[in-house]
Amino acid sequence: MCCWFFLRRMGPVLLLWLAVCLSGSWAVDKGNFKTCDQSAFCKRQRAMKPGESPYRALLETMELTNTRLTLQLINDNNKVRLLLELYRLQGNITRVKINELKPLKPRYEVPDVLIREPPTEPLSLLSQDENGVVLSLGSESQRVIVSARPFRLDIVEGRDVLMSLNSRGLLSFEHLRMRKDTFSYKVTSTVASVWDNIKRTAKEEEEKVEDGMWEETFKSHTDSKPSGPSAISLDFSLPGVEHVYVGIRIGCITWIVLWSGKCFCFQIPFCSSLQTVFGKMLDYVQGSSETPQTDVRWISESGIIDVFLMLGPTPRDVFSQYASLTGTQAFPPLASLGYHQCRWNYNDQEDVRSVDAGFDEHDIPYDFIWLDIEHTDGKRYFTWDPHKFASPKEMLQGLLDKKRKMVAIVDPHIKVDTNYKIHNEIRSRGFYVKNKDGGDYEGWCWPGNAGYPDFTRPDMRAWWASQFGYDQYEGAMENLYTWNDMNEPSVFNGPEVTMHKDAMHESWEHREVHNLYGLYVHRATAEGLTERSGGVERPFVLTRAFFAGSQRYGAVWTGDNAAEWDHLKISIPMCLSLGLVGISFCGADVGGFFKSPSTELLVRWYQTGAYQPFFRAHAHLDTPRREPWLFGPENTALMREAIRQRYTFLPYWYQLFYLAYHTGEPVMRPLWVEYPQDPATFALDDEYLLGRDLLVHPVTEEGARGVTAYLPGKHEVWFDIHTFQKHNGGQNLYIPVTMSSIPVFQRGGSIIPRKLRVRRSSTCMEHDPYTLYVALDNQRTAEGELYIDDGHTFNYEKKELIHRKFICFCNGYFTTKSWVERIIILGASKPSMVTLKTADGENQLEFDFDASMSVLTIRKPGMNAGADWTVTLQ
Repeated sequence: MCCWFFLRRMGPVLLLWLAVCLSGSWAVDKGNFKTCDQSAFCKRQRAMKPGESPYRALLETMELTNTRLTLQLINDNNKVRLLLELYRLQGNITRVKINELKPLKPRYEVPDVLIREPPTEPLSLLSQDENGVVLSLGSESQRVIVSARPFRLDIVEGRDVLMSLNSRGLLSFEHLRMRKDTFSYKVTSTVASVWDNIKRTAKEEEEKVEDGMWEETFKSHTDSKPSGPSAISLDFSLPGVEHVYVGIRIGCITWIVLWSGKCFCFQIPFCSSLQTVFGKMLDYVQGSSETPQTDVRWISESGIIDVFLMLGPTPRDVFSQYASLTGTQAFPPLASLGYHQCRWNYNDQEDVRSVDAGFDEHDIPYDFIWLDIEHTDGKRYFTWDPHKFASPKEMLQGLLDKKRKMVAIVDPHIKVDTNYKIHNEIRSRGFYVKNKDGGDYEGWCWPGNAGYPDFTRPDMRAWWASQFGYDQYEGAMENLYTWNDMNEPSVFNGPEVTMHKDAMHESWEHREVHNLYGLYVHRATAEGLTERSGGVERPFVLTRAFFAGSQRYGAVWTGDNAAEWDHLKISIPMCLSLGLVGISFCGADVGGFFKSPSTELLVRWYQTGAYQPFFRAHAHLDTPRREPWLFGPENTALMREAIRQRYTFLPYWYQLFYLAYHTGEPVMRPLWVEYPQDPATFALDDEYLLGRDLLVHPVTEEGARGVTAYLPGKHEVWFDIHTFQKHNGGQNLYIPVTMSSIPVFQRGGSIIPRKLRVRRSSTCMEHDPYTLYVALDNQRTAEGELYIDDGHTFNYEKKELIHRKFICFCNGYFTTKSWVERIIILGASKPSMVTLKTADGENQLEFDFDASMSVLTIRKPGMNAGADWTVTLQ
């Protein structure tokens, strides 16, 4: 599992994100999942007491090269040695790895998450004595202090300690060992030297054997644990930090913990004022003053410790640092930023045709209609039900004629059926995950008895990708895309509704790779959709399970939620959290998957979803139909308006995703990302920014008559996008709301391109004109960007694009038929004349001025969106 923390040193706040995927019932049966007391490794780790660290740094073993520092640690209780590796990476990143010095066999290290081996920079030794060493991190002020007894690592800047590792003494590294009652152990004991036996006996007497170390039972499931105990943990202390946002310091530090095992726990005590005690080498840094401190502890069942500390110092620096390690958000096709209509399940081709026609009849745009598991032939993926979806190409062509698309589900559990080609090929190639006895692992999922392909294998992923080819996936066309669900993986009759931990992925147990499984499924599917077009077309793939780096392959949604107000509210911090760690393409099931929403909740969810990156309505098989025209004309109008607002902003959404692809900056972001010095922004999770320039405060309270939005920036102004009313920043603004209200504000000083001619799909709007909304700041200036490409291929990588920054610009080799039909300037004064200058000459433009709102509208300037031009107000 991979978790991240944003932190800041002001005011008491703790924001914690927890996502739970629901499957096959109205609510989670908590009895299906272990508590810490029911999980042996977690119980052992939680029993540790702070301040009793057995680990000591052996300074005489230190080796410092041009790329890294290595140092041995010893556990004085059992004499097992660990190897500490410390790297200074380019971009103000520090990497800390801890592994056994001589493990009985290799321990699992997470592959395929980093986009490359991170380039290093030299470390230099500043001082050393019997208590520890001090190393430079490049700048004069940043240093690493390694204390010897007990082992502790501190990163300091000037006189401030930014972060301490093992300051509470909770480092734990259960070494691999042989089980005493096995034949191998007895043979080894027989042939070993007497002296080795004496040493081994002395050590093992200190190693208490506890229940659950070598075998563990939960309900009817037994975990054989052939490698024995292998849990690890490490504590981090952050002096002066009081604000935690699922991690990373707003100041700014982040860390990635690359542990991939299924079982992963962490503890975050609330901030407390405590006496911070430093060893001799830290006395000069902070002494013994009382400092508020946040303590965090990470616990994993297996693996090694591999931590990246990103030292910022700004939020944008952290995004760049994280992106340099794990990559950026895949640049999606423009159409995937439109509206998606889904339910489990649309019954047949006629049902699809009827729903599609319903959108046209009610003048509601959409881009994708989705098919869940019932579209297949008996839950056999890559197939179609021969009766209900007998002519898939005819159905897809009907959508294509309207410039619309479809998504069909392809899950990673394969029906065990000798008449099923996919199953036969996977079995014949030996691509299934194996059980502990070497046979194909089988579990129960939607098809009944199912096998699980081993996506950790590159050859399996390559074969899977090939199955999306038009010559393999019968009925597929270029407007068919893919949804990977249940890829945790879900096993209905497995322990904790997933795969047994002792199942085998070649030489590795499932406990080592569980959290990577979903990433590999997502990756293989995205690669398949790319390869089917010869590498020309961008894929769109939605996944439920994900890991660090999943942003490189597509979109994520928050799982099977319910039609409850609390689930609407929590969708905001969930997507904000994902955006901070690179996964910008996030959304929640509009309306809630389980249960039936009230019309008020459904409308409010559409209004919220229209301003979240991934915009899809979805519903459970057992819920009543809820297409947006089924709740009366008044509610239809409200949902239509929310969806249409989404489509008018598609140029802005597309531009934000292009920037996310280039920079790693989140599309949907907390206010403190842009206002890191404003403590009033730190705790806000009911409003957010889209890019820098749109502030959204959805209405998420039942029966709300008003909301209070915080408008940041004491010297800034914000404009209501609906009324153009101007408001000063640095204030809490009470906004009366009705059922039609979606509080959204544009930042003064920005220019946002929109398309106001909403058509049946985004592709139908491709060549439509732009309207530029210019919101002036207090200095009466504004800047903005416009990004245009073909919307669906990778040709932007060849500079076939237009990326225009108003004032200064950069064009590549691309042209557009779109033009600018209107410029709306907010906060303007009335000019006497407006002129347009282009390469073809100069001419006067018509304009209207609303003195009551200070809004100037320049009509039909008519210039091409890719051309050079200047508008002058006199």
